Amino acid sequence: MTNRPDAGDYCYRHPDRQSYILCQRCGRTICPECQTPGAVGVFCPECMKEQRANTPRTKPAILTRLSGRGQPVVTYSIIGVTFVVFLLQLIPGLNVTAALQFAGIYMSPQLDQYGIEPWRMLTSVFVHSTGFIFHVALNMYTLWIFGQLLEGLLGRGRFLALYLISGLAGSVAVIWLSSPYMPVVGASGAIFGLMGAFLVIQRRLGGNMTQLLVLVGINLVIGFIPGTNIAWQAHVGGLVAGAVMGLIFVETRNVRQRTLQTVLIAGLALLLLILSLRYFVFPVA
Repeated sequence: MTNRPDAGDYCYRHPDRQSYILCQRCGRTICPECQTPGAVGVFCPECMKEQRANTPRTKPAILTRLSGRGQPVVTYSIIGVTFVVFLLQLIPGLNVTAALQFAGIYMSPQLDQYGIEPWRMLTSVFVHSTGFIFHVALNMYTLWIFGQLLEGLLGRGRFLALYLISGLAGSVAVIWLSSPYMPVVGASGAIFGLMGAFLVIQRRLGGNMTQLLVLVGINLVIGFIPGTNIAWQAHVGGLVAGAVMGLIFVETRNVRQRTLQTVLIAGLALLLLILSLRYFVFPVA
């Protein structure tokens, strides 16, 4: 603390530096080194620190645009996760495909060398064939189209439930309609679920379905062509479950029916889990 008579003309942080600039907020004298320009005047370090501490934090513009209201965040996230998993599949030695693929045998309690691994019914939705890059590209392109439409229409939570339950239904159909030793990968069951839900919603709301019906029909037929190596069973399972989900959403769209909607969706998921226990009742031959 200085005792010079004109101490007010010296920086409060540097008593040896004369200055005639005052902090806009507290009125203390500050030298050029201690000044922080503001919208009007300058601020001392203490006032600037206090102002920054009291200023509400905001997200960067890019994050605001990506996660703002109305943006298909779930769709983008699923696409991102799927492509990351696909890149990991390409790395030799990681055996990502073998660790995440699904076959009916993984739900059979009789074969101890495999064990029960029910999570594969969902993890298989995020892995694709590495020998045919258009497999993952076409699925993600279709997800991008229908995801934006349905996520905006249903909301993020319902859309995610639709995607996962449709994928689960595709795996359940594989259990019942395919060889238990035939491994499958891909998001096709979930994608067909989106199509099935959109078909029902469009039909109930009076929309034009001609082009969508043609698209679904073409994709279903391709799955039955010999030599394509496509798990048509997952397509059928996902399509049926998606249609049921779409019906639930349409018939319980009133805000007073939200509890009923949740119960019906949970009931469908429970039914699929029960159906996945086929080999607990009918052992693999």
